[in-house]
Amino acid sequence: MNNFSTRPIGIYEKALPKDMDWNTRLEAIKEAGYDFLEISIDESDERLARLNWSKDKLDELKKILKEKNIRIPSMCLSGHRRFPFGSKDKEVRKKAKEIMYKAIEFADYLGIRVIQLAGYDVYYEESNEETKKMFLEGLKDAVTWASRAEITLAIEIMDTELIGTINRALKYVDYFKSPWLKIYPDLGNLTQWAEDPAKELEDGIEHIVAIHVKDTKPEIFKGVPFGEGTVDFEKLFNKLNHLNYEGPFLIEMWADNSQKYDFEKSVNEIKNAKKWVENKMVKGGIL
Repeated sequence: MNNFSTRPIGIYEKALPKDMDWNTRLEAIKEAGYDFLEISIDESDERLARLNWSKDKLDELKKILKEKNIRIPSMCLSGHRRFPFGSKDKEVRKKAKEIMYKAIEFADYLGIRVIQLAGYDVYYEESNEETKKMFLEGLKDAVTWASRAEITLAIEIMDTELIGTINRALKYVDYFKSPWLKIYPDLGNLTQWAEDPAKELEDGIEHIVAIHVKDTKPEIFKGVPFGEGTVDFEKLFNKLNHLNYEGPFLIEMWADNSQKYDFEKSVNEIKNAKKWVENKMVKGGIL
């Protein structure tokens, strides 16, 4: 059984080498002391192919999760970066909806409760009023399907301007007024886009279902080691504590996939990250 008497801290799948098999990956996060894993369905062909896994393959993963007593309660669905709802290409928009529907099926079968949506209308194309309109139309279908599956969609606070703050995400939440569309802030992205990140957390607290913990620098949103960025973690954790936030925290970091992995090194990297973040949580009064 899982322990819900303590605050859950999870790790992003990409924090571990992609060459790890599922058994080894889950063993690593267990050894590092994490409570759960957030699975990645990104824009690569390899991870998008997961949405076409057979029931036998899904059952195999279920079995390993049960053996290791590890949960996968959330999915980071960033495949829409490559296939966005707002694309000017009709076939790309069709693919975006297909990815969304299959992601909901995948989540439903595995018991994943939250699908984190990338808040991009487009990424590799130029954004305009038309792309924003088509993004909204795609989001409407996504909310409909997720609602029927009883799965929460959570808009990530992104590394681009469209939904770079919680208040920008709230416009979509307020538009749909659905209990199945919420917000998943990334403290690193939020810090770079918001004038007052703590106030943003306060503004959106009733819609926040999980939080990504990541360090960033101005215009650098990925790969910044903890402590080398400009995120004021203590202040933001303190704010969340005063807001009585009790949801999960997800440490977001990336493994170096340029060479064959070393199991102990991989475990130590994510274990040290957890210790660093927990220290900031203690200083912020939330742990």
